[in-house]
Amino acid sequence: MPRLDLELDDDDAGVLRGALLAARATELAELHRRGFRHSYGKASDSARESMSAEVEHHRRRIELLDRLIEALQKAT
Repeated sequence: MPRLDLELDDDDAGVLRGALLAARATELAELHRRGFRHSYGKASDSARESMSAEVEHHRRRIELLDRLIEALQKAT
C-alpha cells in the first residue's frame, strides 16, 4: 500500500488545505451535476450506465480528498 509522507511548514499546510477543499468543492459540484442529469434525463440504458460510473468516480475522489483533508488536519 502506498504511503504519502510530506513535510510542510505552517503556511504550506494552510495553502494545501485550501487547495484540497477547493478540489473537493469542484468534485462535489460535478457529482451533483452528473447525479441530477442521471436522475432527470431520459437517456438510454448505456448512457445511464456511463453516468452511474461517472457519479461513482466523483464519489470516490471526494472520499479520497476527505481522507487527505482529515490527515492534514490531524498532522497540524
